[in-house]
Amino acid sequence: MQENKIQILSTRPLDNVIIKRAGQNNVIIDVASFIKTEKIISTEIRKKVTDLLQQKITAVFTSLNAVNAVESYISVKPQWKIYCIGNATKKLIARGFGEENIVGFANNGEQLSKEILKDNLLKKIFFFCGNKRLETIPETLTKNGIEVEEVIVYKTIKTPAIIKNQYDGILFYSPSAVQSFFKNNIVSNKTVLFAIGATTAKAIEQFTGEYIIVAEIPGKENLVDLAINHFSKKQIL
Repeated sequence: MQENKIQILSTRPLDNVIIKRAGQNNVIIDVASFIKTEKIISTEIRKKVTDLLQQKITAVFTSLNAVNAVESYISVKPQWKIYCIGNATKKLIARGFGEENIVGFANNGEQLSKEILKDNLLKKIFFFCGNKRLETIPETLTKNGIEVEEVIVYKTIKTPAIIKNQYDGILFYSPSAVQSFFKNNIVSNKTVLFAIGATTAKAIEQFTGEYIIVAEIPGKENLVDLAINHFSKKQIL
């Protein structure tokens, strides 16, 4: 018997190669973005980042957006010690800043905070982030005596939309996207919700009691693979 097609909604854009691979596994993915990000362009930010490029600092990145924003100011590779979250972010930093500058890596904010705290001599970090950044890293480090200076280099804007189709699964990548989605939508009890991490899962729980599957490793590709694997077990051959 032919397999039934699984219909999934991704709440942020995906590379075509990921969508194609999903299709080869009988999973059809629609994309509808519920947030957008914009680099903050200002004389103040430019001067701040440019000044820091001349210093030996400890920098923290938790998103591709922050890396891209800071990278646009770079003319030479800075002598920074860098901590980051996620494989995609790590790869982008390695390309733009040099892999040798990456001193710590983790899958979420809690784990990264623990990595940073292993450096007993560290007194201050510069957190390059967006205006909707999570509290985990600043709160944890501050409580443990490390000064956190935030440099907000991009902003997240919610873009709510009404979804008319019913999906077998929905992929969520951030609390902001969750809030934007549920502003105008509800989900069926037949829809499986997938969260890129525990914080995003908690945001979903505020709006629905439906089943949530949480990725152990962050990343858009990992979340899609998690959904494919979940539904492949339900296929009727």
